[in-house]
Amino acid sequence: MNLTEHTLTDLQQKLAAGETTSVALTRAFLDRIAATDDRLNAFITVCEETALQEAAEADARIAAGKAQPLTGIPIALKDIFITEGVRTTCASKILDNFIPPYNGTAVQKLKDQGAVILGKLNMDEFAMGSSNENSAAGPCRNPWDTDCVPGGSSGGSAAAVAAQQAVATLGTDTGGSIRQPAACCGVVGLKPTYGRVSRYGVIAYASSLDQVGPLARTVEDCALMLGAVAGYDPQDSTSVDIPVPDYTADLKGGVAGMKVGLPKEYFIDGLDPEVKHAVEAAVEQYQKLGADVVEISLPHTEYAVACYYLIATAEASANLARYDGVRYGDRKDPGEGLVEMYRASRAQGFGDEVKRRIMLGTYALSSGYYDAYYLKAQKVRTLIRQDFLNAFEQVDLILTPVAPTVAFGLGEKTDDPLQMYLSDIFTIPVNLAGTCGLSLPCGFSTSGMPIGLQLIGKPFDEATLLRAGQAFEQSTEWHTRKSGI
Repeated sequence: MNLTEHTLTDLQQKLAAGETTSVALTRAFLDRIAATDDRLNAFITVCEETALQEAAEADARIAAGKAQPLTGIPIALKDIFITEGVRTTCASKILDNFIPPYNGTAVQKLKDQGAVILGKLNMDEFAMGSSNENSAAGPCRNPWDTDCVPGGSSGGSAAAVAAQQAVATLGTDTGGSIRQPAACCGVVGLKPTYGRVSRYGVIAYASSLDQVGPLARTVEDCALMLGAVAGYDPQDSTSVDIPVPDYTADLKGGVAGMKVGLPKEYFIDGLDPEVKHAVEAAVEQYQKLGADVVEISLPHTEYAVACYYLIATAEASANLARYDGVRYGDRKDPGEGLVEMYRASRAQGFGDEVKRRIMLGTYALSSGYYDAYYLKAQKVRTLIRQDFLNAFEQVDLILTPVAPTVAFGLGEKTDDPLQMYLSDIFTIPVNLAGTCGLSLPCGFSTSGMPIGLQLIGKPFDEATLLRAGQAFEQSTEWHTRKSGI
């Protein structure tokens, strides 16, 4: 078997047993990127020279008996993570030549463990999108069908894992941006509880919603990745100071006796029949494994999309105000004064979707409209969070589809922003509630595209979420299928 086809856990064992080296692994993944990325466009920047150097250092650490769980493992990062000395663009023209002077906390934690950073991955510009088509680097493509989108905004992160370009990746999830691309590309993606992983050194989209999380081929691999990056960080005021458990310790505990809730608001008329059938089959599988499945209600679900696109765009408007061509971002100076310099820099630096969301958010925050829109959305957000907390008094976790359809065709929804926004209808409430969600493969459509299952857990109970995901994964074969690219 080719080295790039192994899981992170397999590669850990091979490195520990001396059956391969980090340099050999890294070379294999770099060759895989070179052979496939002209068809996928998953990478914005490939760090070949530094990756091989890091791999050699990892081999020395392993030889000295100082290996940690991710030592020598080749990983790639969404291009939203600040990386010292490596170009960080957020898939935007306005940051095209930005080279940060430091590492973000999650990146530094990976480096401290001795992980090898292969490069920076394609995404929707400033994480604003559900298809990875809003990228200054061009669209990323789905490894299962290159005429289809990989999902977004962490499209490159999901596509790279599915195409065996990296054994695992880091993405961010503001309204579904890890879980939805994971479902589209047939991999596992975890959105941790808000505050579980530091956001320091992550370029902000919507600060009260953004969260860092892993994408990988298996639930166990995601558990290892989460363990590496989770934990309190005094440099992030939203980071929560609670202990980080060993997420791999109880993975094999099973789901016998676990109560699983099915929210009636998520099984709607617009749900694709093939997606519905696959999720219903997953429900039956959980029942066979001993879980007790019950219907529940999350009554404010219908307001989630509208609520999200007020809060997220308002926060984006504030966060992106800093890109003015003076302190941050590429400067375009027509020589007609300060205001014209601002206007030219932002007009040429931002793409259409980013401009759309900035304008929506600025309007929602404007005088006379703040109470009617932003403040009301925050009140609705509280109701949505309370729906989840009430549900978790009855059940241990919640089971839903990830997205209403499988991956759609490139260009299919670019002229209809509302239809694009509805791609995240099942993932957005988790971010508004601030809790955790897991996407894992649960089937394929007749056209051969992956279908994702979403498990939603109690706040800071990622361990139960991962245990339930592991039980399903190990009793099915969906995760073993490989894309044809």
